[in-house]
Amino acid sequence: MQLFSTFENHIYLEMAISTLEKKGILKENIFAVPLDNRLEESKLFDTIHRSDGTSIIDIGMALATAFSVIGASIGFKLEWGPIYWGLIGAFIGFLIGFVIRLFIEKVFKKRERVLKGKHSEVILIIDCDETQAEFVENVLFRHFALGVAKIK
Repeated sequence: MQLFSTFENHIYLEMAISTLEKKGILKENIFAVPLDNRLEESKLFDTIHRSDGTSIIDIGMALATAFSVIGASIGFKLEWGPIYWGLIGAFIGFLIGFVIRLFIEKVFKKRERVLKGKHSEVILIIDCDETQAEFVENVLFRHFALGVAKIK
């Protein structure tokens, strides 16, 4: 029987391997495979299927609101009136905020981001008898395996 488990690269992985060796699993029957985790390049625009949780239009919307209020207030004294000047102010404020956020994302957050959350770094494959499978599975989960699968 084979057991597959995934771990973060942590001291608990070493402890699980040493516990299994002490309980009779041969070293030749334990196989650890390190994984290369994918780095995701920062993409500016989100899609329907993928979002990184950052917004590009947040500063633009705030500045659009502020500039539209100012434009409408000043528009009472100008020729086109408060509605047109409020819309012009909103458009200008949105553009300024969008450019500011775009600059921040492109210049200051230029680095590649690692995928967030817990992710597997090592796959541990163990060959054992069916009588030992339950014990091995318990040892792996006690040592914080992210997941375990059994194959007969």
